[in-house]
Amino acid sequence: MTTLVHAPGAAQKATSFMVRDPVCGMTVDPNAGKPTVEHDGHRYHFCSASCHDRFVKAPVDFIAATDLVCGMSVDRATATHFTRHESKGFYFCSPGCQGKFEATPEKYLGDRPASEPMKKGTQYTCPMHPQIIRDQPGSCPICGMALEPMGVPTSDEGPNPELIDFTRRLWISAVLSTPLLIITMGPMVGLPFRDWIGEPLASWLELALSTPVVVWAAIPFFHRGYESVVNRSPNMWTLISLGVGAAYSYSLVATLFPAIFPASFLGHGGTVPTYFEAASVIVALIFLGQVLELRARERTGSAIRALLDLAPKTARRITADGSEEDVPLDQVQAGDLLRIRPGDSIPVDGIVVEGRSSLDESMITGEPVPLEKTKGDPLTGGTLNKNGTLIMRAEKIGADTMLAKIVEMVAKAQRSRAPIQGLADRVSFYFVPTVVLVAVVAFATWAIVGPQPSMAYAIVAAVSVLIIACPCALGLATPMSIMTAAGRGAQAGVLIKDAEALERFAAVDTLIVDKTGTLTEGSPKLTDVIPAAGVDEAELLGLAASLEQGSEHPLAEAIVGGAKERGAKISATTGFEAVTGKGVSGIVAGKTVALGNQAMMDDAKVDLAALSVQADALRSEGKTAMYVAIGGKLGGIVAVADPVKATSKEAIRALRESGLRIIMATGDNERTARAVASKLGIDDIRAGVLPEDKKTLIDDLKAKGAKVAMAGDGVNDAPALAAADVGIAMGTGADVAVESAGITLVKGDLNGLVRARTLSQATIRNIKENLFFAFFYNVLGVPVAAGVLYPVFGTMLSPMLAAAAMSLSSVSVIGNALRLRTLKL
Repeated sequence: MTTLVHAPGAAQKATSFMVRDPVCGMTVDPNAGKPTVEHDGHRYHFCSASCHDRFVKAPVDFIAATDLVCGMSVDRATATHFTRHESKGFYFCSPGCQGKFEATPEKYLGDRPASEPMKKGTQYTCPMHPQIIRDQPGSCPICGMALEPMGVPTSDEGPNPELIDFTRRLWISAVLSTPLLIITMGPMVGLPFRDWIGEPLASWLELALSTPVVVWAAIPFFHRGYESVVNRSPNMWTLISLGVGAAYSYSLVATLFPAIFPASFLGHGGTVPTYFEAASVIVALIFLGQVLELRARERTGSAIRALLDLAPKTARRITADGSEEDVPLDQVQAGDLLRIRPGDSIPVDGIVVEGRSSLDESMITGEPVPLEKTKGDPLTGGTLNKNGTLIMRAEKIGADTMLAKIVEMVAKAQRSRAPIQGLADRVSFYFVPTVVLVAVVAFATWAIVGPQPSMAYAIVAAVSVLIIACPCALGLATPMSIMTAAGRGAQAGVLIKDAEALERFAAVDTLIVDKTGTLTEGSPKLTDVIPAAGVDEAELLGLAASLEQGSEHPLAEAIVGGAKERGAKISATTGFEAVTGKGVSGIVAGKTVALGNQAMMDDAKVDLAALSVQADALRSEGKTAMYVAIGGKLGGIVAVADPVKATSKEAIRALRESGLRIIMATGDNERTARAVASKLGIDDIRAGVLPEDKKTLIDDLKAKGAKVAMAGDGVNDAPALAAADVGIAMGTGADVAVESAGITLVKGDLNGLVRARTLSQATIRNIKENLFFAFFYNVLGVPVAAGVLYPVFGTMLSPMLAAAAMSLSSVSVIGNALRLRTLKL
């Protein structure tokens, strides 16, 4: 490619040469009429207005780049050698440097395959103890687990460095432990290796093979064990480090200084027994359990990565001159026009401005049926365009898109704690000191009354107790289930804000549902206009619409929309005032106008008798009848109907079968509310309630011992959502409702609520199963390791078997939690 050389001190002249956009790296024709800017005597050309704007804000950031191979500074606008790796651009001074980078990019990017380091300011937290937050990576002072970066993971981030390190240590431990087992256990299967090489040489070989495992491979275990003591937070690493350290230290002294041991330590053949193989194999087995656990934890994040991968890496942008270009997703700006071709994923949130197609929104909403989209319809980033071509206008980008908010919510939920986790924490806190005490008692008992060599039996019992009782399964029981459930819920359109909401919802016995937007479509239409005697119908509708054009309520939109369709005159309104839960008032064309329910009219002392029969008839049909007062007198009625969602009746039936008491609470009048409730099979209704009344209703039910969930979608539902044991927001509703809720249903219908109920009950059941496994295992394992079965069977539990059993308990808990990934919702 030929480049245009910048002439310092002068603007560049028009030319046919190509230049490079210094922001995104794309080539640009200087004569194509693209945006330009002059900076420091140089003229820079850009492929789009967004690149131009980014340059203007911080030109210094885009003038030069560093060649990663040789370290030279390269002019970004004139660079002839440029390549992309993992969606990021890199500049080079020569083809040689570019070739070296493309051959082995990881050599110049560091250990991680991502081309940028962790952002400054990243904080780290413990998956099991989210209250622990640190500015640097490290281990948790409570449980010793490696801290993980907070925030949303990237879809292209590299493998877990702890997993890589532990896998390497596992392989080395396994390779060195295998010959150890052959030397020590060979005679039991007819392979007398010890006799062949001699007892002294065998002991020194054991020492040589086990030392790298214990002294090098097990360093992370001893480090975490030391921190647990320093921080006065005994945990599984306390027991592991004590057990491994005791077995190895005793064996080391027995090998180097056998003469110092009394006769009670001597085994068969008059030698001091050693347990190098136990210490080494224990380390290998614990690493095996840790690697399996880390891999399982990575799989719990697969739901987040799957959501992240829904968004395409680039978007096809339509420029001002009608041409089209593929640009990185982070360069798309609100207001940009984007072309969506068949098979493309929607890049950002926006609306259709041209075209018709069907979209698969199942990965966002959990609904398998494609939805038809035409001009004016909303589009959600990450959904899949099936067959037609669309042109959309971008409205929400980056962190503002629904997909980004879903991912952030799932990430936060996976780090949150369920109240039931407190039980496991309390048990673990007292459990470790108790186990140490049991190990000491077992050691003393065997040393005093055990058979010869009594001290050898004592050491085996103590080490076995310390190893088998490691409470890792107890610590994993709750977090693994929560992490898996949060990801599974996101795939089904159920967003869990925190683990507490998930646990509470499983115990809920009463569900309060709002009518408008929850049971109904939330898109009401104007159906009837009934003027009072002497009032013109068109004038009545015009006054009502003029008043309501200042309101954002769905009923107001229906009135304004209906007035426009019928050609009614809409005028300006002054003195507009909204009375929460009652209606609105103002001055239109010099007339004082009020619109609202009976409470609004009663406050204004308006006589409603003339139209009361008509109003009741409209309400019995399920319509919302609103009175209009003009100059303090009844002017007529405008009626609006909001159709019931097709999914509501079946969802209400399923929720009642799950044991929930359903209460419909609405600001509408009782006649209208009963008409809707009868269609859905709801017997318990609260009509004419104000926002504060909904909260009072929840408080009263909770005072009587009920566990209450509230489902709503409007701003007026926010106080009730916050007051309920569990708030459930429709994803199609107001932002404040979503923020106040613990669970959000992306699709916005009650089928999502059925899925949420199923998920919550399955998750709590899964957690209880995990806790039972962990408690039962430890209650059974510790006495066996201490030797209570020796009088019956004449054998002791080997420390190696104790380590294997401990690892198996953790794997069983993890496997049980991962079953939630396949839960049918």
